[in-house]
Amino acid sequence: MSRKDQITGKQGKSGNIVSHSHRKSKRRFSINLIKKRVWDEEKGHYVILRVSNKTLRTIKKKGLSSTVKDNS
Repeated sequence: MSRKDQITGKQGKSGNIVSHSHRKSKRRFSINLIKKRVWDEEKGHYVILRVSNKTLRTIKKKGLSSTVKDNS
């Protein structure tokens, strides 16, 4: 499974590690993914999602259905 947020589609970025002498090496900046069981009010059962922590906070604030609607 790819390291991707199931709702927003966010993935990690690539960048550089820069040493003290300014030599650069490639690296990955991964997002904070969490596998979470979330209650879906419309369907009336739990859904297991792999989402970032930021998306999880948005779900807690707005609800699952409106978060999915905003990001589709």
